[in-house]
Amino acid sequence: MSNIREKILSVLPEAVIEDGDIMRVTVPDAKWHDFAKTLRDDSDLAFDFLVTIVGMDWKENGMGCIYYLTSTKHNTHISVKVMATGDREQPLIHSIHDLWAIATIFEREVYDFFGIIFINNPDMRRLFLNIDWKGYPLRKDYDADPAINPVSIENERQTDFTDVWTEDAEGKVVKHERRIFKPEDFVVNIGPQHPATHGVLRFRTAVDGEIIKKIDIYLGYIHRGVEKICEGLTYPQTLHFMDRLDYFSAHPYHHCLCMAIEEAAGIEISRRAQVIRVLMDELSRIASHCLFIGTYCMDLGATTMLFYTLRVREQILDIMEKTCGARMTFNYDCIGGVMQDLHPDFVKDVHALLDVLPANIKEYNKIFTGNVIAKNRMENVGVLTRHDAISWAVTGPNGRGSGWACDVRKCEPYSIYSELEFDEVVRTEGDSMARFKVRMDEMVQSARIIEQLIDNIPEGDYCVKVPKVIKLPAGNWFKMVEGCRGTFGVYIESDGTANPYRLKLATPCLPAAAVVDHITDGQKIADLITIGGSLDYIVPDIDR
Repeated sequence: MSNIREKILSVLPEAVIEDGDIMRVTVPDAKWHDFAKTLRDDSDLAFDFLVTIVGMDWKENGMGCIYYLTSTKHNTHISVKVMATGDREQPLIHSIHDLWAIATIFEREVYDFFGIIFINNPDMRRLFLNIDWKGYPLRKDYDADPAINPVSIENERQTDFTDVWTEDAEGKVVKHERRIFKPEDFVVNIGPQHPATHGVLRFRTAVDGEIIKKIDIYLGYIHRGVEKICEGLTYPQTLHFMDRLDYFSAHPYHHCLCMAIEEAAGIEISRRAQVIRVLMDELSRIASHCLFIGTYCMDLGATTMLFYTLRVREQILDIMEKTCGARMTFNYDCIGGVMQDLHPDFVKDVHALLDVLPANIKEYNKIFTGNVIAKNRMENVGVLTRHDAISWAVTGPNGRGSGWACDVRKCEPYSIYSELEFDEVVRTEGDSMARFKVRMDEMVQSARIIEQLIDNIPEGDYCVKVPKVIKLPAGNWFKMVEGCRGTFGVYIESDGTANPYRLKLATPCLPAAAVVDHITDGQKIADLITIGGSLDYIVPDIDR
């Protein structure tokens, strides 16, 4: 990191650098865009992956953003703090949408909740909230009176126009209006009540005959303000929301939030709890991929496959139910370890799963993967290049299907993953079939991990003693894990009280939905179902 420090100071001497697990660099907004371009393009830095943008309101100290960046070349991390200029009526930061494609969506999210305007961003509409929403909910002075924003009983109002702020020759910020669709475009709705959108997600799609010209995604139909709610809760109370994001595979999310809190509080958990957490994470991954395979095949007309894959998923949920007491919202990981010890049947039941899993996977491949219809529908459809996957922050099996080795368990090992033998599954085709096959092969690797642990679960406490009231010291922390759908990150900022000052959840499904417009351009409308399904996004994970 000393080399990065020297490089940064040579490029921007006025930068303020703070050391920590992830170096933080504070730069003035006037220098931000040029500095960001250097961070991305300089070969010694090469920060090409924008993980997330954390909007912040520091009350009287102003508003701003914290950008988390990763170099896929050097496997290094950095955070950049940029304070907004202007006042609370019109806070301004220069956009970086031209450097990282995903920044367009990330900046819209910050604008939606904080009202920070990003100069030169081509689309400054709200992202999750209704276009008529009054106020910015994540500001500390937000008025939550429901009378200000009554629930609408009329149809959703929409507009084909967006605001764009640019600078004129004198440096004055000027607002323009830009049209989303052209007047002659033929626009159809797919969703929000469409089975193949896998939830209440809406694609406004401009088509020319059967060919897709543009997709405008509408989000927020089930936005519940999780990050805002967490600001009024204690740290243990925030945990159960992790079940309600990626509700098909919540264990890794719990794991991430617990690790972030434990690291901040200086809590060291037992070896037994670490092994149990990893076992649950990998069982979740197999169950999640089974559900993906079954529902995706059903999207393409292979209805029977759902019943084949649900056999394994139900077997795993039976195992979970005995230990966790639930089949979906487990709420199992807790600060200090796990809620309760493993059920006496756990080892026996997991061995029974491992005994049948290879034959089941072979069966899936025989029935579907080699099917000529499946090949015609999926191969060379929805191709996402490695460069675009990184620029759009498309991680997990979707990124690895495009040749990007982005598995957090390998590139930034956490818990006990560095001790385990398993292969990172990477394919280079970048199409819908590659994304499908990556998930199929990842089930085999998850089984390898489970096999190494299931007969070696150490004795000890399943949960260590923690303070009755958990207060984190003032500061900030950022942790990432490999969720079943990609990189999941948690940012915590503490002011020293028992409640998080800010809890930001960086989920993998928002980039997966955002990239749909890019990889469907010029494809047929029938292929939208194939492409969207292959990305395996979960709508509550997007909306939060």
